Amino acid sequence: MQEDLKRYVALIQTYVKDNYKKCFREPHGKFQYPCVVPGSSYSDQLWDWDSWLTDIALAAAAEGDDIAEYEQGCVLNFLAAADSEGRIPINIIADRESIFDLKPGTEVNIHKPCLAQHALFVAERSGNNVEWLRIKFPALKRFIEWYEEHCFHKETGLYFWLNDFAIGVDNDPCVFYRPEKSTASIFLNCLMYGELVAAAKLCHLLNDADEKRYAEKSENLKRAIQSECWDDRDGFYYSADILLKKVDPNEWLHSGGPRHWKSLPMRIGVWSGFLAMYYGIATSNQVERMVKEHLRNEKEFNAPYGVRSLSKAETRIYAIKNSGNPSCWIGPVWGNANYMVCEGLLRYGYTDDARTLAEKTVKLFGKDVEKCGEFHEYYHPETGEGIRNQGFQSWNLLSYNLAERLVKNNWNYGGLK
Repeated sequence: MQEDLKRYVALIQTYVKDNYKKCFREPHGKFQYPCVVPGSSYSDQLWDWDSWLTDIALAAAAEGDDIAEYEQGCVLNFLAAADSEGRIPINIIADRESIFDLKPGTEVNIHKPCLAQHALFVAERSGNNVEWLRIKFPALKRFIEWYEEHCFHKETGLYFWLNDFAIGVDNDPCVFYRPEKSTASIFLNCLMYGELVAAAKLCHLLNDADEKRYAEKSENLKRAIQSECWDDRDGFYYSADILLKKVDPNEWLHSGGPRHWKSLPMRIGVWSGFLAMYYGIATSNQVERMVKEHLRNEKEFNAPYGVRSLSKAETRIYAIKNSGNPSCWIGPVWGNANYMVCEGLLRYGYTDDARTLAEKTVKLFGKDVEKCGEFHEYYHPETGEGIRNQGFQSWNLLSYNLAERLVKNNWNYGGLK
């Protein structure tokens, strides 16, 4: 390992070991259970996919420390906040109201479908212990059912966002400023696939009769994603435009040749297309094209410090901005994206590409600690300069996981099966 890379590995290891407990919060206010927060401007806020990915990092960094109550508490706090419809908020702020607090009669996006995945990760970490979850499991199932009832597009078999509010990848141009209920996001559908797989596994551990039902739903969704989101022309997974007029057999104008397509590809290169690799949805031939034509392409996603959140080829949209409402996902490098793409590469055996991405990620965060003493929320893809929210820890702690791979020269896939 190069000397500068060794130095960055050591800086990350020391920083994470010394600071990860800053993410911990004890019960108070709306936090009924201990939990994990991102830090910086979100220092007293519990967030949906942030807490899940942060927990994956903490599981590696907190070796020897018993952090089970914080891991379980993230899931239990969200389940405790579920309303009668099954909705769970995206965010919980302990001591004040949040714009994400759920109000009756409103139609809003809710917690991203990663709660079952988080619960399964916690359970498997403790020898498949699910007793802490048993009493709240009906609320978790109702949460998944809410998505099926309110965000499922029957014609394609895909899920859609209600609007562009708090979609995780905030200003993804496939959703941002688009009409309501018009986008079957590749990000959302990959997450939902993982959620259904995790729900089936939790049912198995809990001896719940719905195991087969969730397994079947996950397979159906996988086929729908492959059918509607894979674009063979470009060799990439895209979001799908589902805002099409319904086929009316009695309408004269189109009666001679009604549409036979269910959706249209939204050919905008967003990093979340690579989640089809992370979740094992893509075929090996598809992954070969995604890696060779897009991930390694310096004119698209390949940047000196990792994976651009939007392809640089999207010249009308691509931008590096310091923004927090929305956070900027149209160019900057994000630590969670680097990590998830790296894991996807390992899943399909692209070891050299995974190692290269891990080295870029360690260099990115090691330089930030060396210069600023802390992490930032997201980064300039060309210079590695932190752009916003110094002190943000959250999923950036996953840099520790990648540093550990480099130290141990361990490139065996160990993620979701």
